[in-house]
Amino acid sequence: MTIARRPYVGRFAPSPTGPLHFGSLVAAIGSFLDARSRAGRWLLRVEDVDAPRTVPGAADGILKTLERFGLAWDDEVVWQSTRLDLYRDAFDHLKAAGHVFPCACTRREIADSALARDGSRIYPGTCRDGLPPGRTAHAWRVRVAGRIAFDDRIQGHQEENLETEVGDFVVLRGDGQFAYQLAVVVDDAAAGVTDVVRGADLLGSTGRQIHLQHLLGHPTPTYAHLPVVVNAAGEKLSKQTLALPVDELGAADGWFAALEFLGQDPPEALRGAGLTDVRQWALEHWSTDIIPRKAAGTAGKM
Repeated sequence: MTIARRPYVGRFAPSPTGPLHFGSLVAAIGSFLDARSRAGRWLLRVEDVDAPRTVPGAADGILKTLERFGLAWDDEVVWQSTRLDLYRDAFDHLKAAGHVFPCACTRREIADSALARDGSRIYPGTCRDGLPPGRTAHAWRVRVAGRIAFDDRIQGHQEENLETEVGDFVVLRGDGQFAYQLAVVVDDAAAGVTDVVRGADLLGSTGRQIHLQHLLGHPTPTYAHLPVVVNAAGEKLSKQTLALPVDELGAADGWFAALEFLGQDPPEALRGAGLTDVRQWALEHWSTDIIPRKAAGTAGKM
C-alpha cells in the first residue's frame, strides 16, 4: 500500500539579532526554492523567543529585505514572542511525564566537570537524580538516551548518541526564557512543517529536536541542511563576525550569487538579468542533488 505524502510545508525562521546577511539569504532562497519547486507552502517565522538577543527594528528590516528579494511567504508571519503559552504547555507536558528535571549547575561547574568533545562540553548528569542539598535550580533539562538517526537530503545519513555526544540539554533557562530547541519543535509541529531546509550550522541541533518530537508526540519533518557561508577565516557569517548586510546588494545579483554558492550552475547569460528572470530560472532548475555535500563554503564574487 502506498502512503500518501503530506502536502509540502516549508519555512524560513530568521532570528532578529541584526540585518539579513548573505548567509541568511542563501538559507532563505534555498528553503523558498525547495518549497515553491514542489508546489508547497513557504512560511515565515521570526524567532524572537530569546528576548535578550533581539535587536529592536531588526525583524522589520528582515521582512523588508525578503520582500525586496522577491521572497513572498504564505500566511501571516509567526512571532515566537507571542507563543510563550504554547511553549509552557509543551514544557508542562514534558514535566508531567518525568522527561525534564531541574538543574542547579552553573556554566563554570559544567565546564569544570563535564566531558570535553570537540571543544564542547557534555553535561555529566549531576542533577539527574535530584538537586544537590541546599541548591536551587538554574534551569530545566530534558533527559536523553540512545541514538538518533535520520537521513538528510543533502548531508546524507546522520547518527548521534545523545547521551554520550550531547548530554541532557536545557529546555527552560534560568532567566525564564524557553530554549530554542523546544520553541522550534513546538512551532514546526503547530504549522504542519513537513520539510526543514536550513543551514548546516544547525545540523547538530537536529538530533535534539527529533528527541523532543518523539517525547511530545510530534511528527518528524524531512531535513535538508545547506552548506553554511563562511568568511575567509572560516567563520560563519554573523553579526559577531561582522558580516555585511545584503541591504545594498541588488536583488538579482544576490539571487545569482546564492544559486552559484548552492551549486545550481546558473548560466552566465543570466548574469545581469532582472529578478523575475533569475527567480524563474531558479524555480525551473532547482535541485538539491547538486548542492555541494559539505558543511561550509566561501562565497564567490557577488
